[in-house]
Amino acid sequence: GVAVSGLEMAQNSQRISWTTEEVDNKLKDIMKDVFQNGLKTAQEYVPSAEGELPSLVAGSNIAGFVKVADAMHNQGDWW
Repeated sequence: GVAVSGLEMAQNSQRISWTTEEVDNKLKDIMKDVFQNGLKTAQEYVPSAEGELPSLVAGSNIAGFVKVADAMHNQGDWW
């Protein structure tokens, strides 16, 4: 939902039109990136038992926090 809304806003601001197939492909790329980012972050920060995947929910939440913290730091809004 949110990703497709973002694609729609990008499409509208650039005054272009994408086919349904193009939107689907862009959405698939976004979802792959989100999954990989959540998994990578979870593997780095979330403990898990041997042979088990770490929590993707926790990894995604941490990744979101890190993204906001990095943006704040880059804007000089740092404590």
